[in-house]
Amino acid sequence: MKIFFSAGEPSGDIHGANLIRALRSLQPEVRCVGFGGPKMKEAGLEQHFDLTSLAVMWVGEVLANLRKFFALADDAEAYFHAEHPDAVVLIDYPGFNWHIAKRAKRLGIPVFYYSPPQVWSWKQGRVKKLRRLTDLIFSGLPFEARWLREHGCRVECTGHPFFDEVRNHPKNTEFMAKLSENRSVVGLLPGSRTGEVHRNFPIFWNTAVRICRVLPNVRFAVAAFREEHAQWIRDFVETQKGLETQNRSETQDRSGFPQLEIFVQHTPEIIQASDCCLSVSGSVSLELLHHAKPTVIAYHVSRFGWFAQWLCRRVRFITLVNLLAVENPFRSFNPEIRPDSQDARDAIFPEYLTCRDRSEWIAGDLLRWLQNEDERMECVRRLEALRREFGQDGAARNAAEKILTFLD
Repeated sequence: MKIFFSAGEPSGDIHGANLIRALRSLQPEVRCVGFGGPKMKEAGLEQHFDLTSLAVMWVGEVLANLRKFFALADDAEAYFHAEHPDAVVLIDYPGFNWHIAKRAKRLGIPVFYYSPPQVWSWKQGRVKKLRRLTDLIFSGLPFEARWLREHGCRVECTGHPFFDEVRNHPKNTEFMAKLSENRSVVGLLPGSRTGEVHRNFPIFWNTAVRICRVLPNVRFAVAAFREEHAQWIRDFVETQKGLETQNRSETQDRSGFPQLEIFVQHTPEIIQASDCCLSVSGSVSLELLHHAKPTVIAYHVSRFGWFAQWLCRRVRFITLVNLLAVENPFRSFNPEIRPDSQDARDAIFPEYLTCRDRSEWIAGDLLRWLQNEDERMECVRRLEALRREFGQDGAARNAAEKILTFLD
């Protein structure tokens, strides 16, 4: 049996690796081929191209790589003609994976979507494409599975694949103990994509500065995904310190900058060692849920991007944890959530999708947890209750069983 994979995000690479291992544990002779990252290759993927090297988000980045994407889609189609795999498994990355699905369906190859695109959140009309181009969808979110079924899709609710991975994350207890020794720690998680880091870290820095003015001994631990991200952050911080020093008079105190340290590939340890966190949105919110870590979610976009999401987004929140926490996650229009709004009271994680600097609001939320242990523990209790309800592993095994059953 031969199964073609296509995953283009770092998180999709992790989920794909777990699914490959689950498939091979159930049927050792299965061959897994196609597009994926280093973790899928390590798990046994016969890799045609490392698609995670093209993990892009915005229109400009997509256009710059457009010819490469079409060339890869054509390569996949040529492989389908020559080898006719038994199935195609798509993992997130819809802009490119739609083209893979179309080419597979034209040749009668079954298409499975593992970690499907969140068409329910905005551009809901794309559900027609999802329904037409897939044979079976594996959903990790109960409200997502219900919504997709209501719109005619064939869906199995297998659990969220992120919870398979989070239990395998390293636990360097020595690193964690040293990080949190004798002081409060705020974890800063600026994202895994270069563009995310560049857009969001300036607000993270401004937030740290505001907190430092109130609680000078707080330690800030930055979780960098790559060394190049860490170096960019170091350069940014040094530039900001230089500008701030120039703006101060000779008589002013030149200390008072945040105590900030940057670590590469230590996200799990930073989350566990922190009293609370500031993070971009994404699947990392499920890891924060797993560890019941009070967190503020911040995501900075352009003014055009903010207007576009305000017009098109159809859910109350951008954070999966908040969507799981409310009875009805859907609604029509979504103004920016202010700290005193009903949405803010309903959300477990305060969240700010904004085109402005909301570091004052963000710092206020974090300071509330840092200065009031009762409020922080109340957030922890809400997260623990949500984790008991939704935070179960087994998604990869469940999906692997259903894929093999379908093909048999």
